[in-house]
Amino acid sequence: MAAALGHIGSFYAFYLILCLKLLIIDALSTDVSCSQNCTCTIDTTDCSNMKLTQIPTDLPERTVRVNLSHNKLAVADMNILSSLPNLREVRLEHNELTSLPVFGDGPLAITSLSLHHNKISSVQGSRLQTLRDLLTLDLSNNDLMDLREHCFPPGLHIRELLLSSNKIVHLEFGTFRNLASTLQVLKLSRNRLTQLPVKGLELPRLTQLDLSRNRLRLIEGLTFQGLSSLEVLKLQKNNISRLTDGAFWGLAHMRVLHLDYNNLTEVNSGSLYGLESLQHLHLSNNSISTFNPEGWAFCDRLRELHLAHNNLTKLSEGSFVKLVNLQSLRLSHNSLSHIAEGAFRGLSALRLLELDHNDLSGVIEDATGAFVGLESLRTLTLCGNRIKSVARKAFSGLEALQHLNLRDNVIRTIQPDTFSKMKDLHSLEIQSDSFLCDCQLSWFPEWLVTQGLQAGVQATCAHPSSLQGTSVFQAPPQSFVCDDLAKPHITAHPVATSAVVGEDVRLTCTAVSGSTSVPVTLAWRKDQEALEHAEVETRAQPRAPDGAVTDYTAILHLRSVAFQHEGRYQCVVSNHFGSAYSNKARLSVSVLPSFVKTPRDVTVRTGAKARLECAARGHPPPQVAWQKDGGTDFPAARERRMQVMPDDDVFFIMDVKPEDTGVYSCTARNTAGTVSANVTLAVLETPHLAQGMEDRSVVVGETVALQCKALGSPPPRIAWLRGEEPLRPSDRYHFTPGSQLLVISGAALEDAGRYTCVMSNPLGTERAHCQLSVLQRSGGACSPHAGPTAVTVGIVVITVVSSIVATSLVWVCIIYQTRKKSEECSINTDETIIPPDVPSYLSSQGTLSERQDMCIRVESSGGPQAHAHRHSNGGLHFPIVCADCMENCTGYSRPSGYLPQVTPPTSGPEYQQTQTPSTCASHRVGDMHCNGTPAFPSNHNTASVASHTKHSDGTGCLADRAGVVSSFPSLDDTQHHSVPTPPTPARTAVLFASELTKTLLPRDRTHTSRACPSEGSPLRRASD
Repeated sequence: MAAALGHIGSFYAFYLILCLKLLIIDALSTDVSCSQNCTCTIDTTDCSNMKLTQIPTDLPERTVRVNLSHNKLAVADMNILSSLPNLREVRLEHNELTSLPVFGDGPLAITSLSLHHNKISSVQGSRLQTLRDLLTLDLSNNDLMDLREHCFPPGLHIRELLLSSNKIVHLEFGTFRNLASTLQVLKLSRNRLTQLPVKGLELPRLTQLDLSRNRLRLIEGLTFQGLSSLEVLKLQKNNISRLTDGAFWGLAHMRVLHLDYNNLTEVNSGSLYGLESLQHLHLSNNSISTFNPEGWAFCDRLRELHLAHNNLTKLSEGSFVKLVNLQSLRLSHNSLSHIAEGAFRGLSALRLLELDHNDLSGVIEDATGAFVGLESLRTLTLCGNRIKSVARKAFSGLEALQHLNLRDNVIRTIQPDTFSKMKDLHSLEIQSDSFLCDCQLSWFPEWLVTQGLQAGVQATCAHPSSLQGTSVFQAPPQSFVCDDLAKPHITAHPVATSAVVGEDVRLTCTAVSGSTSVPVTLAWRKDQEALEHAEVETRAQPRAPDGAVTDYTAILHLRSVAFQHEGRYQCVVSNHFGSAYSNKARLSVSVLPSFVKTPRDVTVRTGAKARLECAARGHPPPQVAWQKDGGTDFPAARERRMQVMPDDDVFFIMDVKPEDTGVYSCTARNTAGTVSANVTLAVLETPHLAQGMEDRSVVVGETVALQCKALGSPPPRIAWLRGEEPLRPSDRYHFTPGSQLLVISGAALEDAGRYTCVMSNPLGTERAHCQLSVLQRSGGACSPHAGPTAVTVGIVVITVVSSIVATSLVWVCIIYQTRKKSEECSINTDETIIPPDVPSYLSSQGTLSERQDMCIRVESSGGPQAHAHRHSNGGLHFPIVCADCMENCTGYSRPSGYLPQVTPPTSGPEYQQTQTPSTCASHRVGDMHCNGTPAFPSNHNTASVASHTKHSDGTGCLADRAGVVSSFPSLDDTQHHSVPTPPTPARTAVLFASELTKTLLPRDRTHTSRACPSEGSPLRRASD
């Protein structure tokens, strides 16, 4: 009882305390007067909805916030408010004010002024000057039409300016310039703006800008420059149809951009430039059909992208590869029918993907690998996509998927193991009453029960007829059988084809179906898009008389193919129970290459740069390659002087050299064929010497040769000067063809002097000099005979052979053997080896292209001795050439009456020539004496060697190729007898050969060989 009384006492005590508090508050309120019909609290006075036409004059002095909204105030006397020192907030919305109220001359501490839903038509900046502390000004839903710079005078500290739902049609450049230091929120939505002044909004502290529901059509570049702190920009529900490059440049800190409900048709890459901090981009409810994937690189921090309710028809590979941080992608309510493999590659952070209400049946039924790269995706919605069947690999790459929504699709078949890799699948939503309950679906009910996903699945059988209307969970497992071919199957796939522009192409596909009562549709697709107006020929052929199974053929005709026909073609055969998709066959269309830049002949100087141009077009683009003289061995390439730019049409040869001369071929090749064009590169080279000219010395009466080996392009012409006088061919001055060799026979003292070789071609003229010294002959034992019987100059045959070393060894052996048998007199045959570079060069000038003949005479202190050389066939190599028949024949024979060891009178001829049918006419030969003694012994008989003598050319033997019959001493039964004779003055026979040897050979390089008769003429004179 006592406890109950105590409880009641406590209750009454609490009640008394509460009553006392209420009395105190009421007393305080009673002490401070409040305006009639207004409601007052400690700091607020509410006079709204009282149909006031004037502001009450008895407002409490303590008022901080006054509410005068929803009245009929047409003119507001703000002097009444000047007596309220604590006033901070004034609400005058929903009145009949036509202009800004006048706040008097005294300063007011008002921070918030609400004037929305009035009839104010202009902003008088002078009436705002006293509101130095104003932070929020709401002028929305008025009749403002124009804003200028004077509307907001300097000195204001407004942070939030609300101008929505007016009739503003124009913003003057710099309208808000005086608010630049404080303004943070600016709302201009629901106005009539058609354009924005470029760089006209210089508000560096602005964070939110609302321009929605205006009439903007175009966003120019740099429009928002100066809004460096902007974070939220709303441009939805305008008429924006295009974003120029750099439209949002300068908005580096913006996080949210609303562009939904506009007329955008594309998203070009440059329009997103500068949005490096953007996280939410709203582009839904536009007419976007394409976007440039490269543009996403400028907003790679994007987390949410809205592209719903647009006109997208396909997603290409790598469409979002730059959005590595994207978490939500909304693509519902488009016209997507094709998602390429790898379209979502790079979206490793994506969690939500909405693809509702598109036309993605082919993507799911044909298993194109569309979802590869979405390893973190949690939710996928595919409602309303006309999906009839789900392929086994339709969701490949979605191993982390937790929620899959396939509602509003007429699904008939789901292949086994379609969802087997989704280990974390928590909810599966399927609603269809058209399932084909055959053996392909027997796994599905049991799997749903095992995974605990049957709650979201409503699946009813439509075939076979015995199970029609039965839930898949109630149908007996043994009833899922495959007794007929209800769904079509492809039996022959189209094959890849190549064609040239203008040709006709046929692609064929065949299928089989067993449902004769269900119509079959055959269609073709190109690059996953249906060919609406294609020329398709279809055929149906029953396999059996009962027509239980029917073969279907679809032939696609492409007439006069062009580039736009290129692509991957696929045949789709469908009926009520599903669709069958063939393999994709690629059609390649080619065009034969043709030159757009044909190379032309080029002539350049040595050391310059050669430029060869060649460009071709075709389809596919042809590969252009260069060749030189039919091969790929470029001297310029070996020496790294060649430059070929992969993306250029120019082929350069730097520092051109003579070896670069040739025919260059430009070849353009593609799958359609090959074309080529030739160009000749000519390298011009000034004349110059291959080797310097050397000073020469010669004894009077001897022969000397001066060489001027000139090079140049074109080949230079050579002229010889002695001193400053030109030389002409004569009996003593001989020139080889090309004049590169000057031969002076019978040198005289007046021949001494400076010889000049003048080399000239169109590029210039060069000179080279050498000095010729002619020496007096010193007294000796043998001097040339001064009479008319002196031996004239002979010519030795210089034969260039292919195996000079082998020939040398043979002759060394022969000389060694024959010298053993010689007694007192011998004749040595000395010849020289022409250096390898000299014959090839002179041959090109026509100087040594044929064998040359010379007279040879070798002297020794003991006088000349007859010396026979034995050959392998028993013959003798002993050519004796007369000077007078140098240019008519190559040999002569001694008379048959010549007796050995008999010395004829000094006045008679030592040797006489005999005429043979195969030799030239007889010539008189002077006596060959040395100190009055015949130069050759007379103890040999003669023997004729006819054409049956067999010697191979490789050994330099005396093969009688020209029918020349030469006479040689016979060594069959006789021995050699030499008659010692002192030297004679006749030495000129050796001079010519010795001088040529000195001229054409390097020093200290000689070779002993045989002198064979030549078929060619001896040294040819230039006059010939």
